[in-house]
Amino acid sequence: MASPPGDIELGPTNTYKSKDDSFTYGSSYSMREPEYEQHPPMRIGRFLDTFRRDPNSTFLLSDHDHDSMVARRQHNGSHYYDLHLAALENAHIGLSRSLKGRHLQMIAIGGSIGTGLFVVSGKALNAGGPASLLIAFGIIGAMLYSTCQALGELAVIFPIAGSFSSWATRFLDPSWGFAMGWNYALQWLSVLPLEIIAASLTIGYWNDKLTKAIFVTIFLTTIVLINMFGVKGYGEAEFLFSIIKVIAVIGFILLGIVLNCGGTPDRGYIGGEYWRDPGAFNNGFKGLCSVFVTAAFAFTGTELVGLAAAETANPRKSLPTAIKQVFWRITLFYIVALTLVGLLVPHTDPRLLGGDSKADAKASPFVIAIEEAGIQILPSVMNAVILVAVLSVGNSAVFGSSRTLAALANLNQAPKILGYVDRKGRPLVAILIAGAIGLLAYLADANSQGSVFDWLLALSGLSSVFTWGSICLCHIRFRRAWRHSGRRVEELPFQSQVGVWGSYLGLALNAVVIVAQFWVAAFPIGWKTMSSAEIAQNLFLKWMSAPIIIVFFAVHKFYYRTGYVHIKEMDVDTGRRDWNLPILVAQEKEERQTWPKWKRWYKFIC
Repeated sequence: MASPPGDIELGPTNTYKSKDDSFTYGSSYSMREPEYEQHPPMRIGRFLDTFRRDPNSTFLLSDHDHDSMVARRQHNGSHYYDLHLAALENAHIGLSRSLKGRHLQMIAIGGSIGTGLFVVSGKALNAGGPASLLIAFGIIGAMLYSTCQALGELAVIFPIAGSFSSWATRFLDPSWGFAMGWNYALQWLSVLPLEIIAASLTIGYWNDKLTKAIFVTIFLTTIVLINMFGVKGYGEAEFLFSIIKVIAVIGFILLGIVLNCGGTPDRGYIGGEYWRDPGAFNNGFKGLCSVFVTAAFAFTGTELVGLAAAETANPRKSLPTAIKQVFWRITLFYIVALTLVGLLVPHTDPRLLGGDSKADAKASPFVIAIEEAGIQILPSVMNAVILVAVLSVGNSAVFGSSRTLAALANLNQAPKILGYVDRKGRPLVAILIAGAIGLLAYLADANSQGSVFDWLLALSGLSSVFTWGSICLCHIRFRRAWRHSGRRVEELPFQSQVGVWGSYLGLALNAVVIVAQFWVAAFPIGWKTMSSAEIAQNLFLKWMSAPIIIVFFAVHKFYYRTGYVHIKEMDVDTGRRDWNLPILVAQEKEERQTWPKWKRWYKFIC
């Protein structure tokens, strides 16, 4: 195949060593799995050698003094964004693929269980009441289920670095991909110091006299070291963190059932008493909209399973199982747990608003419910779980930001140095950048740490909602391009269980959340008693992500003059795994015929 005019030669990108069991023969543009050299036990020299650039990484392409680099920048006298070259470079980023199925499953099940569920749900209960809590989390859960199905379909066929921004660049508009990529990177870059500050504040539950800088140093060093062990280090840490969080939630559910049925020493059956008095709803429709925003925050990180697909040994086998388990996490860990919270804690309890931060266990409805039962040790245990959850999110922040920055560099949307991948498949420079920004956590001891906390939270506020909406739209557009290329849906290695209509639903619900966020930000609960300055600050803090995205989109659009990617121009081949689908489907069909009915049903839902 002839090279496109002004493009670099494709030869060097097709010289990767290949693992025969990872793909079948196909297009020269499809993804090949790099084979990493296995070294004997390292000495100092070999250890240092692992930090050198990976020869399989497309970072080396930037070293070529080729006229095409000029052609990419200049097109008819104006700046030009070469979409084909960007997709080709990003398909061969050189990241290690060592995540296993159990890692993905635990990331999917427990990855986003954090302070949004354990602590911030208390303020949501106070704002909207127990009925609003269930309605909002149920609707957002349905939105996330549809979004994750679309995410799974795209991530299995395109397990490429930076998935969300890469898909948006290819299927929507390069400028929108640029905006989504930087939006997602900034979200996690701001979350890292935010979560480390929160972790240091969590320690104050036991001893608030120690300086927070001690714990900031311990937590930041631990998180960076985990990620320096590569994606396997991240996977093993999240596997452990998720197990702890899942056990804690299941334990609370069992305890909550006992307490509600009369398991406390000083009172009997509670039932639905608090739904009658003080009531199921609070602050009417605005209270419900406020809970929408909190629910969206609580589900942040659900999409990380798609980002991890690029570093998974066999995404076609591992990812569908992980995606299906999102439904059970939503149902069991959010809906059931929050139902019990609403039954055990009245929404008028003043302790729900008593926390100093979003990680303050004193405001956790889980801790309040346990304290009301007179159990002495469990509140400390739950606080320890909240600490683990905070560190888990910080760990995910380094992973999410570093992979997105590396992908942006390979998409020619960020400085090339950020795309540096070493011989262990680590985006080394991007990890160090994330760690450096984590130093902002030392502001935890400053008198103005509350303001720092609020502004860091504002940077990550709406980011996930825009990302989720973009995933749904990418899926809709991809299906159209797939059909236009003459292919059938049955040829996809994994199909969304809710199809394109699920993506339309997810996109619509994401838009509803954004509108609700604007309304609640501009006219918050009790806004008539607030000053104009307080309302303006509240609006800016809760709506800050939107203008940032608009600015990124406008600047890239003005500079490169990119256009909307038309269906006939979409590339549905570059970076696609060349699964020998007919053979695999036949083998799987033959295997399913030997399964009992219960196993067929189980495999369909899990």
